[in-house]
Amino acid sequence: MVSRSEALRLAQEAELDLVEISPGAKPPVAKIVDWGKFNYQRTKQQQKNKKGTKVQDLKQMRMGLKIGDHDLEVKLRKVTGFLEDGHKVKMTLFFRGRELAHKDLGFQLADRIIESFGDTIAVDQSPQMTGKQIIFVIRSSGKQ
Repeated sequence: MVSRSEALRLAQEAELDLVEISPGAKPPVAKIVDWGKFNYQRTKQQQKNKKGTKVQDLKQMRMGLKIGDHDLEVKLRKVTGFLEDGHKVKMTLFFRGRELAHKDLGFQLADRIIESFGDTIAVDQSPQMTGKQIIFVIRSSGKQ
């Protein structure tokens, strides 16, 4: 263990900087390094660590209860693209006016959507009624 003044003197003699590495430690840990080089390497390491992480977004697809077969196919193709990119997809089936009297049709549509993907998806949140819409969340199960 070296005193602070001794460490500063050694750093000045070596024409380098005294950098505190972990100030919370008892006693605090410091290094004698070239600050520019040290900071550059630390920044590069942070960029490398950030590059390795993948952000998983939650995409959303909304559709009405009276959606046609072709329109449904188009939307499901888009959802398939989201799933292949590794995103979760929040599916929202919304009801308008008197359609609320036929909640069972909404759940049938939700089941039809889930079945259309087969075992390539996993259901994170099963279909449930919230207000005037049925919401469920799906993600890729990794099986293609």
